[in-house]
Amino acid sequence: MAKSISSLPSVLKRHRWPALATFASVIGASIAYLVVAPPVYEVTARLILDDKQVSVSQLGRDLSQVPSGTPGGPNPIANQAELVKSQRVLKRAVDKVFPQGPGSPKSKKAITSLGKGLKVKIVPATNILELSYQDQDPALATRLINAVSEVMVEESTEAIRSEAKAVREFLENEVPKQRVAAGAAEGAETRYRQQSGLISFEEQTKSLVESLATLEDQERVLSAQLQEVKARSNELQQITNSSTLPNAYAAGRLGQDKDLIDLRVKLADLDGQLAKGRSRFTDDNPAIVSLLQQRDSILALYNSRVSRLLPTNQSVPSANIASDELSQKLTSEYIAGETDRIALEKKLNVLQAERLQLQQRITQLPLKQQPLTVLVRQREEATASLKLLQGKLEEARIAEAQLISNIRIIEEAELPSSAAGPNKKVVILVAIVFGTILAVGIILLLEVTDNRLRDASEAEELLKFPILGVLPNIPEEAESLEQPAQFLDNVELVEPYRLLLKTLNFRTFEKLRLIVVTSTLTGEGKSLVVSHLAAVSAMLSQRILIIDADLHRPRQHKLFGLPSQPGLTDVIDKKLNLLHAVQPTGIANLSMLTCGELCDRPASLLESASMKSLLGEAAAHYDLVIVDTPPVSSCADANALSRYSDGLVMVTRPNFTPKEMALRAISDLKGNGVPILGIVVNEMTNRKQKSYRKSLKRYHAPPKFFKHLNDRGSPVKNSVRG
Repeated sequence: MAKSISSLPSVLKRHRWPALATFASVIGASIAYLVVAPPVYEVTARLILDDKQVSVSQLGRDLSQVPSGTPGGPNPIANQAELVKSQRVLKRAVDKVFPQGPGSPKSKKAITSLGKGLKVKIVPATNILELSYQDQDPALATRLINAVSEVMVEESTEAIRSEAKAVREFLENEVPKQRVAAGAAEGAETRYRQQSGLISFEEQTKSLVESLATLEDQERVLSAQLQEVKARSNELQQITNSSTLPNAYAAGRLGQDKDLIDLRVKLADLDGQLAKGRSRFTDDNPAIVSLLQQRDSILALYNSRVSRLLPTNQSVPSANIASDELSQKLTSEYIAGETDRIALEKKLNVLQAERLQLQQRITQLPLKQQPLTVLVRQREEATASLKLLQGKLEEARIAEAQLISNIRIIEEAELPSSAAGPNKKVVILVAIVFGTILAVGIILLLEVTDNRLRDASEAEELLKFPILGVLPNIPEEAESLEQPAQFLDNVELVEPYRLLLKTLNFRTFEKLRLIVVTSTLTGEGKSLVVSHLAAVSAMLSQRILIIDADLHRPRQHKLFGLPSQPGLTDVIDKKLNLLHAVQPTGIANLSMLTCGELCDRPASLLESASMKSLLGEAAAHYDLVIVDTPPVSSCADANALSRYSDGLVMVTRPNFTPKEMALRAISDLKGNGVPILGIVVNEMTNRKQKSYRKSLKRYHAPPKFFKHLNDRGSPVKNSVRG
């Protein structure tokens, strides 16, 4: 985060001119707009949507009622806000202002201008619409906005009257139909009442329930009386020893007949005489036989008399005959009790039958009532609907004749006294804000689209290798070393190269004898770095040799003002002696092996055994050999020559080296096992150069405390021996 903040000023400085141009353009455009823009006048009016309009009929009040908007659903005030901007309202308003007709050019222009400039605002938490319109003509704007307000009121009135008319026409068709339906319902109810005999369910049910209660009371009384009679009859039956009512009746009748009483007396007398005679005589005695004959004669007469008094085949034992007065009284009471019992049982059965009939009628009443209930409900609904429709029809006629509106004007537009725009402060403020945003956007866009290395810290972080040195931007007059004093006498130019040389010496355990210098692509200044590093090394009394191995675009001989031949290709191709091909320069202790005669296949020369021998011989005769090779993006010469060196130095250039190409180059070199000593940042400004010098002090530690790991893993060792 701190790094991003620290790099922000540099980002702003890199793209300051496009950003300033953009900001100035926006400010200039706003000023120009304020100069040429004519004054604009704004007028406002307010409408309220409410349900407080007075109407004679309930329907009129209902039609003017403002519906409440449901959450997430349609909002009446929002609907009116959209209606204000509709073409129909705008055309009617313009027609009021320009009565010559809607087809005139002035009307068409006014409709277009009003449609674009009319603004509708809903006042929060109210049913108030605020209409505003801006125009260069304040009087015209006032007339137009007031015309729109009047048209909105008229539209509301016409809409309510139209709804009332539609309701009235509908009701005029429906009332006769409903009258017929009500008559049919009443007729169906009357016919069913006649067929079912059901007049009033409540009253009939009440009457039947009361009758049922009376019968149940009578039934309970008769049941009690019957139980009492049965109990007394059972007791008399046991006393009289009568099994049935006919037997009791026969026993009582036989006991009361005088002839039978006399015959029983006679039989009793004869039985006494027989008992007395048998005590003295046998049954063969004439006296006994005579008595037996008399008894049989009387008994036959008795039985004949009994048979005349009793029904056929009915006999009553003599023991059961009520011959005395008490027996006859008890028998008479028994007969009376049995008679009462039979009468009570019959009456009870009649009551029970009547009770069952009443219960059945009560049970059937709800069944008969169900169809009647439906018919009554249909009749009541038809009657109520008819009454309602007749009432609504009258209300619709009244509402149609009235002028009702749920929109009214609460504030008319007035002629403005001053212009509303353009507001200079607002325009300038908006221009400043917009210009700032646009300028920042331009900076970010340029920063994102510009994919080049920015500075040394970014190069170190991206490429994952240490920065060996941050070199200054060499003036044009100091680039050529034909007159080395212009460079070597300038301490500010020499010290960064001297610092680079010291850092290189600290990169390995052994002394560097041969290094390869390359870059990602052409234009990063690798040849200048080689020449000026060699010049500073020679100034420090070291024997230095520059080998120009860039056989595609050689430049070292031009920097020192030397001929290109003899050179490297002559030593390899023509077997020329190295020391004979080396040329001295204008700087003491500094020699150069130029490129030589250029050939068509430089790769075959650089990867030959002769090239390896040449590098070994050069390292043996000089303290430091610096090889200038082509960029790694154009050919593989740097990869091939680095195998014979102590390490490779990669030159980058801020705001020039693409990040992707630098990463790909480093990746290829690491993949090929090339020992990379580090990165050199070339052509930095003086300010940036000073800021990075402090960060490079950590590379100046004594050799015994400094250890560099190639690819962050193993120490770099010399591969060419002297």
